[in-house]
Amino acid sequence: MNQFIKYIKKIEQTGITAELVQEIIGDHQKGHDHLKQLYDRYCVKPNGPKIFNRSPINYGTGESKNVFRLDDKVNNMLNNSFDSDIVDTKIGYIFGHPITYEADKANKPWNDEIQSFLLRSNASDQDAECGKFAAICGYGARLVFIDPDGEPNSECIEPWHVVLIGKDITCPDYSLYYYRLDGHNYAEFYDDQTVYFFSDESGEYRLDGEKAHLFDYNPLLGIPNNKELMGDAEKVISLIDAYDRTLSDASNEIEQYRLAYLVLKGASLDEEDTEHLKKTGVFELMDDSDDIKYLNKEVNDELIEHHLDRLEQNILRYAKSVNFGDEEFAGNVSGVAMKFKLLALENKCVTMEGKMTVALRYQFKVLCSAWEKKGICKKEHI
Repeated sequence: MNQFIKYIKKIEQTGITAELVQEIIGDHQKGHDHLKQLYDRYCVKPNGPKIFNRSPINYGTGESKNVFRLDDKVNNMLNNSFDSDIVDTKIGYIFGHPITYEADKANKPWNDEIQSFLLRSNASDQDAECGKFAAICGYGARLVFIDPDGEPNSECIEPWHVVLIGKDITCPDYSLYYYRLDGHNYAEFYDDQTVYFFSDESGEYRLDGEKAHLFDYNPLLGIPNNKELMGDAEKVISLIDAYDRTLSDASNEIEQYRLAYLVLKGASLDEEDTEHLKKTGVFELMDDSDDIKYLNKEVNDELIEHHLDRLEQNILRYAKSVNFGDEEFAGNVSGVAMKFKLLALENKCVTMEGKMTVALRYQFKVLCSAWEKKGICKKEHI
């Protein structure tokens, strides 16, 4: 996000303008496409996994018109969704039990207000969804707002639609949320007092209006997955692609078995014999040395299995994930052994928990700036 810090000085000098909004969105386009690609891959959409876009390799057939390719007739595109399993394993491990929020029980109005907010905003579901976006894309985004009933509420925002401007995305100086609706582009820019509304109906953004968002801090914040803002599967995407290719090619070999060349030893076929063969399926061999067989490639299945096993081990190792369906987790596993098997996953989850704690603390600081006006709490106490 450091690339957007440069806009802080511009905003402070001129204020937010339609031209500046257009520039920020253009600067964010590459990041937008990258994050959307990661999410499409997680959802296994047609434009997601790389294997879905592959074509048979063109080896050529030379100049001979009598040589035809058979290996391009089958092109399996098998996706092995390791990336979604890596994310789901982590999110289930962290949010399988929802986050517990506690307030000062001596301050009953504050405690009641927090419980009401958690219920109103479906906090357990929102926390899991924001965590999922963070694990997929490297960070999630959450918007705190005043709902039509006049009560504070919150929602998760798809991170590829959000630009967080500041040194720390958990408490950004400014935030930009841009999206497309009914064929038109819209943008909302947030600072610590105001939300500005922009629209683009003719190729250029224009300012439509502004209003106070009723908080004393920027209400659109980020939830990092880690300091590097990287998704959990980003480091192993090339390994996952290699696994997909290997398994797809192995499946091709199996299906292409029926396309093998027929070899006749001591015999030959003309067009009449070929038509007769198609009708009867019978060969007549005149000599003991004559033979008929298919020409097949020798497939080293042990090599393929070893290669796939190594790829899977490396994927889970470098993504710091585990396969709970593995036989290593079956039977009687001691508590110490189980702890070591889960150590990498546990450490990864601890990193995210720390980042999310900071973001949630800022969220309640934003909320308390509104509740303070009701005399319920003081934001300095968060």
